[in-house]
Amino acid sequence: MSEADSDGTDVRRAVVLDYLAHGLSDDGRPQYEKSPAGYALGVDDFQLYQVAFDEDERLTIGSEVIVEPREKRDVVTESHRVEYDALSSGAQSELEYVVADLVEENEGRFVDFYNDAQPITLRLHQLNLLPGIGKKLRNGILDERKRKPFESFDELAERVSGLHDPDEILVERILEELRDDDLKYQTFVGRAEQEQ
Repeated sequence: MSEADSDGTDVRRAVVLDYLAHGLSDDGRPQYEKSPAGYALGVDDFQLYQVAFDEDERLTIGSEVIVEPREKRDVVTESHRVEYDALSSGAQSELEYVVADLVEENEGRFVDFYNDAQPITLRLHQLNLLPGIGKKLRNGILDERKRKPFESFDELAERVSGLHDPDEILVERILEELRDDDLKYQTFVGRAEQEQ
């Protein structure tokens, strides 16, 4: 799912969650040796990254940067994956807004989740992993998508009785997967990498 550059290289993009102009607080080096740092969220796979930035660049929260591969980076000098608990408080508070923006910007991809979700086991369906989706709502979604695939979140909410804010339900699930790395089923976080 990651975007291929013109030369065929997979490029992983991320959105800046927090920009720390004076580096990380737990970096024991003297201030003059620290480079600007921060945290970012992968656009395709919702992976969390700790990143160091080029000193000559000034970034804002919400900026999009390239984290991988190393040779394609422009403002990121280092990046590595981290867990939710490693994020700064600023990055944690920004996370929900960035996830909501990514779901909205990629509406087609997430509406397709409702169109394409499959059973996981005989008793559990991917749709049941979403907060607030029980047997009745799941069956409503399945019945409606048999008639005609959904084309937007608005259409989903309109056609499936009781399904309010289908985009916010996805945001809740993605945040749950980011915060709890012990979840048995990861539907969105890290999926783009597994599909390659």
